[in-house]
Amino acid sequence: MMNKIFNRKNIVNGILIVLFLILLFVPPAKALVLEGLMKIGFFKPDTAMVKEQVNANGDLSGIKFKDVKGNLVDLGELKGKVIFLNFWATWCPPCLAEMPSVNALYEKFKNDKEVVFILVDADSQLPKAQKFMDKKGFQLPVYAVASEIPEVLFQGSLPTTVVFDRQGRISYNESGAANYGDSKFIEFINKLKTSN
Repeated sequence: MMNKIFNRKNIVNGILIVLFLILLFVPPAKALVLEGLMKIGFFKPDTAMVKEQVNANGDLSGIKFKDVKGNLVDLGELKGKVIFLNFWATWCPPCLAEMPSVNALYEKFKNDKEVVFILVDADSQLPKAQKFMDKKGFQLPVYAVASEIPEVLFQGSLPTTVVFDRQGRISYNESGAANYGDSKFIEFINKLKTSN
């Protein structure tokens, strides 16, 4: 009887079921798998498709975010800069999976005054979000929502990334994980810096 229970087929099936359950219920494990898929070329951001604009003149005034120290940032005051806006959460596996690539992009542009990064913790739990960044060794600036957010920017899906050109127009708006450290995406940001 015991030989029938512990045969090779049942052991392999048991291991597969345990692995599946781990991926299903352990967010860091799922994030690790997604991150691995990004590294081998999956989840590249599609920068060829320009999404709809917030409005005709790109006015982002009144869309505000608050950092860990309580400082407010109004997107309208950032006109003339390329803005990388990312909505994420510490419990979201796709968010965790893309964070190393977001950090790689940030490292490329962190000293560039023409590019601004705003990583918005969708739960507005800034201490928890900052603790995550510190633990991972990321220097990414963490913010919480401090005003109404237009639905064209964020509809609740995590992660969501929006990139604005220097005129405040949406140049990229995508839900789901992507590899933002990809060379084509870096080239895309550089093009936005030089275009009107």
